Amino acid sequence: MDYSKHTESNAKVKIPEVPFFQFVKHSLNILRNPLPFHHENFEKKGDIFRLNIGLGNSVVFSRNADLLRYALQKNQKNYKKSKIQTEDLAKYIGFGLLTSEGELWQKQRKLIQPAFHKHQLEKLLEKIHQAIESELTKIDCDKPFDIFPIFNDLAFQTVVKALFSSEATTAEIKRLQEITEQNQEMLVKELRQPYLKWWFVISGKIKKHINYTNEARAVLKAIVERRKKSERKHNDLLDMLLEAQYEDGTSMSEKQLLDEILILFVAGHETTSNALCFVCELLARNPETQVKIVEEVQKTEGFSNDYLEWIKQSTYTKCVIEEALRLYPPAYFIDRVNKESDDFEGIDIPKETNLLFSIYEIHRHPDYWENPLQFLPERFMQNKLEYSKYYFPFGAGQRMCIGNNFAMYEMILAVLELMRRFEILEKKTPIKIKPLITLKPFNSVLQFKARA
Repeated sequence: MDYSKHTESNAKVKIPEVPFFQFVKHSLNILRNPLPFHHENFEKKGDIFRLNIGLGNSVVFSRNADLLRYALQKNQKNYKKSKIQTEDLAKYIGFGLLTSEGELWQKQRKLIQPAFHKHQLEKLLEKIHQAIESELTKIDCDKPFDIFPIFNDLAFQTVVKALFSSEATTAEIKRLQEITEQNQEMLVKELRQPYLKWWFVISGKIKKHINYTNEARAVLKAIVERRKKSERKHNDLLDMLLEAQYEDGTSMSEKQLLDEILILFVAGHETTSNALCFVCELLARNPETQVKIVEEVQKTEGFSNDYLEWIKQSTYTKCVIEEALRLYPPAYFIDRVNKESDDFEGIDIPKETNLLFSIYEIHRHPDYWENPLQFLPERFMQNKLEYSKYYFPFGAGQRMCIGNNFAMYEMILAVLELMRRFEILEKKTPIKIKPLITLKPFNSVLQFKARA
């Protein structure tokens, strides 16, 4: 359905609805993977539809890029994050940049933004590269293996190095990883089975996972206290967060500091590890792309100790990553709720409507992309500005991911180093996905061959 036709008309457009019984009928499939269900509804109902989820509650799903830009940029003051993040997720990772709203978010964004400025990130590139080199030594060329654990560890270790340098112990890192993954699985169950919320509460499942979060806080608190006692400077993110001051000269409270660190752990490694796995999956199915990256590596070998210049010169590798983020965006949904009633191109949006924007669908929409299902990195070399209106791997507007440059730097260095060392043997079977809070690869088994 083309909603733009109604822009200059007074006629109101009724959003097509998907009844509750359809939601219940497909509930088990939705729990495993909701994307086919959503895609089927988009194809039948159009680019915007309302899904009734019971007890008078509903969610409006959209793959309309214009509506997304309207909510995130043009009229962003009228749109806030939904309780999925501000309540459901926040109970596990606290109230920081990702989960806060209003004054608290503005205050924290202003305080933390300088730590993620490009000239500050440049200081971290050596630590990031060290973590990448260390983790890539774990790749075994003797047989096929699931690459997700390798890249999950790589991304986690990169965040650890950037945040703490060498302050955290192996046992602490391992436990933080376990807690992050266990809490995510619990949150997915809560979101996809809202009709079982009563059971999750009385069975003690939610309380158990909140206790895991408290355990993670205790681990992080011990790391922070060791840093304070050491009085050593590492020029890492922890130093920057400890030294950051509000306009009145005060620093973050301990609770707020732990919230921000916990969020950096969750958001900082999760999306990157997923993206790197999808890059490798795509490279396995496109060996000619591997050849082009290796050629770029050879051309930039002279910049091997100047990490920022190495990144800047690796334009094709960056396009490969951007195309992977288009096809498999780790943050595959963006949620918003409008504070006051609104109107978009003839569509009434009542106050407090739950809106869920499918980045996965927008990135594959045939109205926005030529050959949308094909892996074509070159499209970002030729028409990058044209596609910017339909490309949201890190969100958009004021709430765009603060760590977008950090993530891109890390992924470019990881892919360059990976291709310098290894060839990924060709694989032709379809890529499998596992949508949780982020879009994950499933059964990502590949085989590597060491380069001469």
